[in-house]
Amino acid sequence: MRIAEGKLENGILTASLTGHIDSANAAQAEQELNELRQNAPEAPVVLDMERLTYISSAGLRVILRLRKARPELKLINVSSEVYEILDMTGFTEMMPVAKAYRRLSVEGCEVIGRGANGEVYRLDPETIIKVYLNPDSLPDIHRERELARRAFVLGIPTAIPYDVVKVGAGYGSVFELLNAKSLAKLITAQPDKLDEYVGVYVDLLKKIHGTEVRPGDMPDMKAVALDWAGFLRDHLPPEQYEKLHRLIEAVPEDRHMLHGDYHVKNVMVQNGEVLLIDMDTLCMGHPVFEFASIFLAYLGFGELDHSVSEKFLGLDYDTCTAIWEKTLRLYFGTDDLSRLEDIAAKAQVIGYTRLLRRTIRRSGDTPEGQALIAHCKARLAQLLEQVDTLVF
Repeated sequence: MRIAEGKLENGILTASLTGHIDSANAAQAEQELNELRQNAPEAPVVLDMERLTYISSAGLRVILRLRKARPELKLINVSSEVYEILDMTGFTEMMPVAKAYRRLSVEGCEVIGRGANGEVYRLDPETIIKVYLNPDSLPDIHRERELARRAFVLGIPTAIPYDVVKVGAGYGSVFELLNAKSLAKLITAQPDKLDEYVGVYVDLLKKIHGTEVRPGDMPDMKAVALDWAGFLRDHLPPEQYEKLHRLIEAVPEDRHMLHGDYHVKNVMVQNGEVLLIDMDTLCMGHPVFEFASIFLAYLGFGELDHSVSEKFLGLDYDTCTAIWEKTLRLYFGTDDLSRLEDIAAKAQVIGYTRLLRRTIRRSGDTPEGQALIAHCKARLAQLLEQVDTLVF
């Protein structure tokens, strides 16, 4: 039985190790590894240890000799037991060693949230998992974990992922949220408490916006919005594009935190404590960018087809409208309709910019997409006539 089997892809030789490697078969394992290298002696080598259950000091010496020949050697999919041996003997300090990921299934699990990058499931009463849509999402997962950690250190009550797992062909982040329910679920169950829940929602939003971020710690939302506008250069009349770009450019630099996808499915309540989830959109900037995404979540995405918002949030469109309006009144502390309409118009300029770009890219060749594109262009034309600054 062979201990090492390999494949050469994209100039990298990946050798998979199986079973035990000890003094009895270490020489065989080394011979097989050398045979695999003969066809590509200069190729970088990766040892896949997913099926390796044990390795002795004799096996470790085989790895050391291989590393001497190929200094860029990497070890991947290492089981906890083998990783402990490698860590104890100092191998984890000598070369890249990546642990294997637990495998979980979300089949039959309740979907508690959907976003552009993934879906959130409840695994059990204590645990939720965010499954990323991109199968090559490990960099995104580690980025979101780091953003969540930074927010937590700054005092934002957020659920911190404690494990990364394999789900099918992709990856997921696991969070402990004991009996937590989203505000969307609570509002559905207790619609008479809508004002109370929106109050909780706005209090957390103000806390987020009151938190200053160090330069470079989070993406600058103004730069992102300028990219959205830049995409529309060839899709808007020149005078509209120029004004749109000028308005965004004039938004002052701001290092206060934004969530970037703030809606009632991303706010959880656990034993009376409010927790923020879905942190991959964390950024910094002026609140107008936050309110643009809030507008889209409740109204913009479903403006032509209310079922879009209803499916996304699990709330009827009238409730979505009420949450949007109550959020504006509570956050800005006013019932002045003209002021609230002015703030909403400024947020909608950014919101329709994002929605127009997204629709052109995703569904511009479909009848539904073409209708939404026409709607966004018409609304932008109206708003750009009445708005001379995005600052409030």
